[in-house]
Amino acid sequence: MAFLELKGLVKRYGDFTAVEDCSLSVEQGEFLCLLGPSGCGKTTTLQMVAGFTPPTVGSIILDGKDITDLKPSKRGLGVVFQSYALFPHMTVHDNVAFGLQMRKVPSPDLALRVSEALDLVHLGAFAQRYPSELSGGQKQRVAMARALVIQPPVLLLDEPMGALDAKLREEMQIELRALQRRVGITTIMVTHDQAEAMTLADRVVLMNKGCIQQIARPVEMYEEPNGRFSSTFLGKANVFEGARVALGIAVGERILPCLADACEGDVDYIIRPEKIGFVQTDPILRGSVAARLFLGHHWLFQIQTDLGLIQVTQANVELPAVAEGDEVGLSWRTEHARVIARHLS
Repeated sequence: MAFLELKGLVKRYGDFTAVEDCSLSVEQGEFLCLLGPSGCGKTTTLQMVAGFTPPTVGSIILDGKDITDLKPSKRGLGVVFQSYALFPHMTVHDNVAFGLQMRKVPSPDLALRVSEALDLVHLGAFAQRYPSELSGGQKQRVAMARALVIQPPVLLLDEPMGALDAKLREEMQIELRALQRRVGITTIMVTHDQAEAMTLADRVVLMNKGCIQQIARPVEMYEEPNGRFSSTFLGKANVFEGARVALGIAVGERILPCLADACEGDVDYIIRPEKIGFVQTDPILRGSVAARLFLGHHWLFQIQTDLGLIQVTQANVELPAVAEGDEVGLSWRTEHARVIARHLS
């Protein structure tokens, strides 16, 4: 039995369904990311686990116990919000101690646990400072310490790094993952940031329009998307509508290569931009370079072909051999193409 189970969770607001039949199992010590666009139901799902929002239908089982109808304070879960929700009039020490005081933890134990929690997030020297004297990253770590100090069975994170700038966000992602591994706590995080989910998660739960689209390890979801939405939300992808024929996938008047066991009927043919290379002989497609963009760690090319505009990326190891206006040949390995039945996309 999984440590945390969501069984058929549904949340409706009148005629609007925010979450539809959400079922998943989370193992003890796992880091799970709920990923998706705004309004997909990920935050509502987290709020149902936390107890802030009651489900319309379904149940939540934690370590074999049904907690569906328990108040948030009775669930004992750690929660960190995007706003951090620190008390501005309290010191860092008192902010972290607040949850223990509500649980009437004796003073000697309380002092020790607060000290350990602050050391865990490398803020032991900041105990007597106030939130207004801290940076954004330090505030986030105080919020993490406050959530962890109560020793919760599950840590819930709602866009915890949404207020940080890009550089600090990347640094805090590394710190958060290292902290979660040291503590070994079961963690569920909500994010709309694909890179964040792939960096942090053991598994990603991709949601759209209130439904779970795919559950997989980050590398599996990226390399083996189960539909058009998965392929285009998690990274970039070239997607062509086609149909299976004897020699491959017919897209317009072109036949694109596929593996022998590719599905039949109407399909979406998916190829990632970084899987496509420029070739001079035996191309799969020909086109002209409509745009060449420098994006730091890679180059992005937009190639105009008779199948439409195709994106190609190359790592920034040297100046590319092709420029805007050049005629180019495109090719990719057959096994890198993903073919998915249209009704699943």
